Amino acid sequence: MMLRVLMLTYCRPGYTKLSLGRLCDTVPEYGRITVWDNNSGPAMRKVLQDFEGHPRIETIIYNSSNQRLRKPTNQFWYESSDADFLSKVDDDCLVSPGWCETLIQAHNDIPEAGILGCWRFFDEDFDFALASRKIQAFGNHRIMRNCWVEGSGYIAKRKVFDHLGGMHRKESFTQWCIRAAARGYVNGWYYPFLFQEHLDDPRGPHSGMRSEEDFRRLRPLSASTFKLKNLNEWVSWLQRDARHLQRSSFNPKDHLGWRARARRKLSRLLRRDLTPGV
Repeated sequence: MMLRVLMLTYCRPGYTKLSLGRLCDTVPEYGRITVWDNNSGPAMRKVLQDFEGHPRIETIIYNSSNQRLRKPTNQFWYESSDADFLSKVDDDCLVSPGWCETLIQAHNDIPEAGILGCWRFFDEDFDFALASRKIQAFGNHRIMRNCWVEGSGYIAKRKVFDHLGGMHRKESFTQWCIRAAARGYVNGWYYPFLFQEHLDDPRGPHSGMRSEEDFRRLRPLSASTFKLKNLNEWVSWLQRDARHLQRSSFNPKDHLGWRARARRKLSRLLRRDLTPGV
């Protein structure tokens, strides 16, 4: 059995030292890690050089430009033809011990499982009354189903990529997951959740985002996308995102087509969750 894990890094050397160290500690012997750095500069190179030669690290790519997410991920998928499972962990996330073994066992026991992930939100963000309608049993395993998972801390069967190909031009990882769900794959978060600490969540013990100055300096991409102005707005958005994921429909028909695209645009404009629920 072979698990291949991609970590993309960009301009967060302090976070990367933590996240890559944790990843190396939690990937089992049958796993290999590829690190792709998007031209972060000398501070990141120094951090990554300390991991060269680690038994779980197969290669570190020091890219000469910022290729963002789609191109490196697609290239990694295409080049991982010997893998049974494909994964990505971000440089701002700390996975929990045993996450690989749990998700791979679920994959082996659930033939229709496609993309299974870790959960990055806190207990206070979980509403069992809301989420229970999406939690389903598959033999000894339970999955909180959703058409997509976050792009970090997931494990996908290689055959999902073989069926779908890579992410299309302008297609996000979320949209790729929805395509997989439309092909009949079961996606979602393992339950009870495998916690993945998001280092940009100021409520976490390892977060570097403790002040308004930190928020301005480290400003997450989602905060810029949704025009969030301060730390309180950012935390409120994270909490709303958790509820959105717990209530959203896991029927792919609710997320495909022009109506779904229009609804997503309107949601961003109104800053309200207009996604169909279960």
